[in-house]
Amino acid sequence: MTKDLTSGSPMRLILGFTLPTLFGLLFQQFYNLVDAMIVGKLLGSQALGAVGSTGSINFFVIGFCLGVCSGFAIPVAQKMGAKDYPQMRRYVANAAYLSAVIALVLTVATGLFCRDILAAMDTPADLFEDAHAYIFIIFMGIPVVFLYNLLASIIRSLGDSRTPVYFLALSAGLNIALDLIFILWFDAGVAGAAIATVLSQAVSGVACLAYMVKKFPILRITREERRPDLEACKGLCAMGLPMGLQYSITAIGSIVLQTSVNALGSVYVTAVSTGTKVYQLLACPFDAMGAAMATYCGQNVGAGRLDRLNQGVRSCSLLGLGWSAAAFAGMLLFAPQSAMLFLSAGEPRLELLVGLTTQYIVVLTAFFFPLALVNILRFSIQGMGFSVFAILAGVLEMIARTVVGSFFVPMAGYTAACFASPAAWICADLFLIPACLGCVAHLKRRDPAAALETISRGVMKGKAAKA
Repeated sequence: MTKDLTSGSPMRLILGFTLPTLFGLLFQQFYNLVDAMIVGKLLGSQALGAVGSTGSINFFVIGFCLGVCSGFAIPVAQKMGAKDYPQMRRYVANAAYLSAVIALVLTVATGLFCRDILAAMDTPADLFEDAHAYIFIIFMGIPVVFLYNLLASIIRSLGDSRTPVYFLALSAGLNIALDLIFILWFDAGVAGAAIATVLSQAVSGVACLAYMVKKFPILRITREERRPDLEACKGLCAMGLPMGLQYSITAIGSIVLQTSVNALGSVYVTAVSTGTKVYQLLACPFDAMGAAMATYCGQNVGAGRLDRLNQGVRSCSLLGLGWSAAAFAGMLLFAPQSAMLFLSAGEPRLELLVGLTTQYIVVLTAFFFPLALVNILRFSIQGMGFSVFAILAGVLEMIARTVVGSFFVPMAGYTAACFASPAAWICADLFLIPACLGCVAHLKRRDPAAALETISRGVMKGKAAKA
């Protein structure tokens, strides 16, 4: 049930790991898209705009949860690569304890301050109540977000990127059914869509836990390994908290930008919300590549295979370049049709909405390769163990979005909002490219034995080539 990523072709291993992860993310995005389609088609653009107006604050909180879970899995991947299974299981047990505490604190805090946050973001009055109903329920589901994503991250750290996909498929199907039940049968509005999302995530999390207990003997934790371990907790927090903060810091810029878009009016909020749904689907391969590189680099650092780090980054970057070109070409041709997936044909101001959404999608996909590098390099650096650099990259993204949102959107309007994320990605890459090279060099200096082994492998390959 596990997979060793420390030997074999990096391109083949990364592609083999990325594809199942991609399918899982597509399932996850699929039920998010179904949420939006059902809300937009059955409840109208006003309800869709209300859900979309919560996107940045949703990313701020839920993104922190996802980052923490991904970070907690990195020490697990490193110990897996080193074949230190007892310490690996200690990390798993203590990650569970920490996740429970963080989930409880976040659930209480977001529940108490949810309405105040939406008011501070200048959420349009005609969207406010629906926005609050939706995001409050999502925040109450934070514990199940931790449940599934921590388990899925641990399983992926062992080299198994397929198993989480099955449970996401289950969750996607269940979410669709529950959407229709709550919205059509119970007339629950946008709250029904939120309830459906939380319940479907809970089912996938519980199913993942049951499967993990039964099918992964390597994770059967002894009583000694189950005890709270302060050193293990420190190691987990050193990885998990910076990754979570990286997401949240990045989201601060998105919140500032969303506030500026809110001030433009509900039609622009709806256009950005619609375009974001399409963008999130198209960006799934980059998220999958990032997850693959975190595990790949984590295992190879743990095994001392430092020669494979740059090889993996180059291979994954080629994959990112290919998808970037394909996505941009597709949206040049089909962006209006993509927008209509979420909008009703009888919608007031339909032509304006489609035009604004098309502009947003095309601009973002034109800069997809910088986004690919952000995901590949950031997660590679995190997998190597330098998670603090993720915070610095997030700070640069935050600054770029904040500058565009605070100064350029009020002056240039919607067009400036379309270029905010590309500006953030480029700023992050200016830091991440040299940072990634520096991290590999630092590891080689810190571990002379591994560096010598790297040189020896290079010499042997050279001799083989001459022969």
